[in-house]
Amino acid sequence: MTMIRLYNSKTRSREEFVPINPKNVRMYVCGPTVYERAHLGNARPAIVFDILYRFLTEVFGAGQVTYVRNFTDVDDKINARAAATGLSIRDITDTTIAWYMEDMAAVGVLEPTHMPRATEWIGAMVDMIADLVEKGHAYVADGHVLFSVESFSEYGALSGRSVDDMIAGARVEVAPYKRNPMDFVLWKPSDKDVPGWDSPWGRGRPGWHIECSAMSYELLGESFDIHGGGNDLQFPHHENEIAQSKCAHPGGDFARFWMHNEMLQVEGKKMSKSLGNFFTVRDLLDSGVPGEVIRFVMLSTHYRKPMDWTAEKAQEADKTLRKWYAKVDANDTSGPVPAEILNALGEDLNTPRVLSLLHEFVSAGRFADLASSLTLLGLVGDHKPEWAVSPDVDLSRHAERLTAARKAAMMTKDFSEVDRLKARLLDAGVEVRMSKSGVELVPGSDFDAGKLEEV
Repeated sequence: MTMIRLYNSKTRSREEFVPINPKNVRMYVCGPTVYERAHLGNARPAIVFDILYRFLTEVFGAGQVTYVRNFTDVDDKINARAAATGLSIRDITDTTIAWYMEDMAAVGVLEPTHMPRATEWIGAMVDMIADLVEKGHAYVADGHVLFSVESFSEYGALSGRSVDDMIAGARVEVAPYKRNPMDFVLWKPSDKDVPGWDSPWGRGRPGWHIECSAMSYELLGESFDIHGGGNDLQFPHHENEIAQSKCAHPGGDFARFWMHNEMLQVEGKKMSKSLGNFFTVRDLLDSGVPGEVIRFVMLSTHYRKPMDWTAEKAQEADKTLRKWYAKVDANDTSGPVPAEILNALGEDLNTPRVLSLLHEFVSAGRFADLASSLTLLGLVGDHKPEWAVSPDVDLSRHAERLTAARKAAMMTKDFSEVDRLKARLLDAGVEVRMSKSGVELVPGSDFDAGKLEEV
């Protein structure tokens, strides 16, 4: 079996991954808060952990991996959006979830095994909170229930900071009812204008952190294999999850491996609406950037390194995928995945190495290996994407002219005619590939047959 070594944020080291139960590998990933379209940064963890899901399924077998990714559909941002638009909270969350699913499918993300909505698990959250109160890890104050950070001696182990450092460096909510500034909300009261549920502490709604602890316990148990998310969630969200989960279930490990992806930039700068470089996934799709291109660009950077989205990278990805798809036969996509690919993914999801291997496969004529690898990566399904299918056009006459001009230039050392023909072909949207084996012409996405008459 493929050796798997993953970077564990908890131990700050790469460790061999051996699941608790190879017949049921379990993974939980924090999903989106559903109040608006998924932006490009939201797509990164979805794609990263989709690759991990596909890889683990390939190694351990279909049906042997349980993948949970939640939807946060109770949140103050959602409440504010409802107040601003006049729409109901349910309408907003239902619509946004549908958008998210559509956009993630467009970039090749498979549906997880379970996609729980927080509002469907309120009872489990209330039960966990009540248990924490009974065990002395939480207290009731001014209509709120708060977790007592001082009751958990390991608090701060994931982020590597002491409680004093956290207080000094974090923006914490100042509230007179808190015993410690770092104590966090498990339950808070709701007025008539926001969602609320009955509880032992009055009508209210859960805090953000408790939902993932409750849902992961109900769906995966008190100990599971991998917990993932963006590194912006490491503190306080994941730190708080660990505290409340291990206090509620002291006999369990909660998550054994913690995996965090780095953040995304656009053209070298933090994505921001004020800078004009903020894109939703739908913005890119509607502008003509294929989902496979978005996915390819994401995979070209290792998940633990900052990802810089650029128009140039998207253009290069488009060209590369067209070249690869031209070599892929629809009947080849279900073949065995080469060991080199699995070994590269086994080294902490080294997707840049995987893409490098695919270039090598093309050079070596290993097109069946290329096809099965693209399938595993979610870059091709049962057939090539429609956008990558070249127009049915005969370019052999132009290839013969360019070949003859190239041959003559090798004798005379005058390449002006080669350069002229190549420039005209490029202007007509034809990709020109010249190698020792000859000349290959492929219609590109901007192919214009009319311009060929000028060549």
